[in-house]
Amino acid sequence: MCRFLAYSGRPIFLDTLLIEPQASLVSQSHSARQAKTVVNGDGCGIGWYGARPEPGLYRGTLPAWSDANLASLCHQVEAGLFLAHVRSATSGEVSVANCHPFAAGRHLFMHNGQIGGYPDIRRAVEALISDRLYPYRRGNSDSEAIFLAAAGHNLEADPAGALAGILGTCCRIQTEKGIAEPLRFTAILSDGEKLHAFRWASDGKPPSLYWRRLEAGIAVASEPFSASGEDWLTVPENCHMIVGPEPDFRAFTIN
Repeated sequence: MCRFLAYSGRPIFLDTLLIEPQASLVSQSHSARQAKTVVNGDGCGIGWYGARPEPGLYRGTLPAWSDANLASLCHQVEAGLFLAHVRSATSGEVSVANCHPFAAGRHLFMHNGQIGGYPDIRRAVEALISDRLYPYRRGNSDSEAIFLAAAGHNLEADPAGALAGILGTCCRIQTEKGIAEPLRFTAILSDGEKLHAFRWASDGKPPSLYWRRLEAGIAVASEPFSASGEDWLTVPENCHMIVGPEPDFRAFTIN
């Protein structure tokens, strides 16, 4: 499983959360504590919002712990909203195009989980991506396919509804093809104004997700980046968490 972290609040330098803590995301790339896959070395990426309308994006196939360019960017870039991801590949080969976060317009998206049996239904899932957005398709992962499919189904106005609709369709495709493997979806979406965090799985076993209030804002992460893990709260299963000045928790239902 991959590891990720997102932050919303007062602008801070990215390395404050991504590198400096004892159990930082970069540390988790080689020694995750709450993942079946301890090493997440199949690439990394960061996306952040600054002065321009669209987000900045850096992705690379080097492991986060050995990517000097990632470390330099984190030391210099200051942002009030950013997403970061270290990858353990479950769908799609190791390539820059398959590294998270994914971007389309103002939106950034990253995912921890998988569509079970994806190689057998990839063509059907990709057919859910609109012609307008298919040119954004750069890789061959299930995560990017989910994002681009949802982006063409009212993602701007109703993020939870758009994602729930696509996930529900994916589940129906799995059933039609006789695939028993689960669809697991723990993800972060942002439009530059708010963070949307989701935690759901078709088998009731979604990947972990935590949140914590910091002095400067709120962090959401696959696992705590503090050494003790204290002061972190679990995002409930089947939940859509909206991170603004105050967190807002809503039910996330897939039909």
